[in-house]
Amino acid sequence: MPDLSEYRQLAKDMSVDAVALVPGPNFTRALGKPFMSHERPFVVVIPAQGAPAAIVPNLELGSWDLVGFDGAVFDWLDQTGYDGAFAALAEHLPLKSLAVEGQVMRVFVFKAFTRAIPDLRIVDGEREISGLRIIKTDDDIAALQAAIDVSERALDRVIADVRVGQTEKQIEQALIQALFSEGAASLAFSPIVAAGDNSARPHGKARADYQIKAGEALLFDFGARKNGFAADITRTFFVQDVSDEGRAVYDTVLRANLAGFEACRPGVTAHDIDDAVTGVLEASPYSDRIRTKTGHGLGRDVHEAPYIMRGNGQIIRAGMVWTNEPGLYDLDNFGVRIEDDVLVTDDGCRSLTSFPKDLTIIGR
Repeated sequence: MPDLSEYRQLAKDMSVDAVALVPGPNFTRALGKPFMSHERPFVVVIPAQGAPAAIVPNLELGSWDLVGFDGAVFDWLDQTGYDGAFAALAEHLPLKSLAVEGQVMRVFVFKAFTRAIPDLRIVDGEREISGLRIIKTDDDIAALQAAIDVSERALDRVIADVRVGQTEKQIEQALIQALFSEGAASLAFSPIVAAGDNSARPHGKARADYQIKAGEALLFDFGARKNGFAADITRTFFVQDVSDEGRAVYDTVLRANLAGFEACRPGVTAHDIDDAVTGVLEASPYSDRIRTKTGHGLGRDVHEAPYIMRGNGQIIRAGMVWTNEPGLYDLDNFGVRIEDDVLVTDDGCRSLTSFPKDLTIIGR
C-alpha cells in the first residue's frame, strides 16, 4: 500500500474531511504509478482519519491491482455510468468537506461529487497538495538530471546538422528523434523550434513551410521526460552569422540569466530573483522587448511552483528547482531566450543544465 500519510496530515492541517487526487503528477507521486486522464472519472479520496477509497473505471482494474491499494474501490462501467460509484463512495465515506487540485480536477468530476453529496464543501487545495512535492528528494533530483542529460545530448546532435534551407519542422522532427534515441521516455512537452521572427513568439510553433536563413536566430525550447520528471531547456543560436544587434541582445539576456544565479539562495523570495533578472533587461536598450517573467518551478510538471515573478513573496528553500529563462522578444524581428534548470542548495544554487551558453553560430 502506498504511504499516503502526508495527504492524511494535509487534510487535518486544512481542516477538511479528505483530500482528493485525480490522474496527474500528484496522483502518480502518491500511488507510484501513472494513469491516464481521460473522459472517465478516476479519483482517490484520502480522509484525515481512516482508510482511503477510490473510484476506478472498470477497464483500469487490472492496472489498479498493481498499485497495492488497501482501501475500498468502487468501479464502474461505461455502459452504466459513474454516478453509482460516487454514490457508493459517499455512503461508505461520509464527507462534508473535500480539498481538490484546483488546476487538475475537471468540472464534470466536481459535479459528480456534488450530485452524490449536495452539501459537500469543496475547496481548492492546489497550492497545499502540490506543495508536498516542491522540495525535491535526492531521487527526484537524479531523475531530473537524467532527463536533462538526455535533452542536452539530443540538442548537441541536432545543432551539428543544422543547415540553411532546412525548415523548422524538419529540425523539430530531428530533435524529437534524437530525444528518443538518447533515452527519453517521452517528451516533456511539444518542442519549440523557431527561427527568425518566429523566435520572437515565446511559444512559437515550428513551421513546415519556412526555410531558415543565414543570419537568423534559431531558438530551441524543449525537454525529455525520464522517470516521471521533465527537463525544460532553451538555447538560442544564430545561423551562419549574427548581426551586431543580435550580439547585443544575446549578451543582455545572458547577463540577466547570470544575475538569476547570483540572486538565488535560500531565504530570498521569488520576487527577489525575478527583480534581479528583470532589472538587467530593464536597464538595457531593449526593455520594450520584455514579455515574460523569469521562470517557474520544474519537476513532475513542466510548470509548477515556485513561480519566479515579481509580486510572489514565496520564500525560496533548498531543494526547490526552478527555470531561469529570461528573454527579449521583438515580434517582427527575432527573439532570444536562455533557459537553465536550477537547483537551490543550502548555500546558493547550482545549474542542473550544463549546455554551453556562450553565443554560438551554427550551420556553417
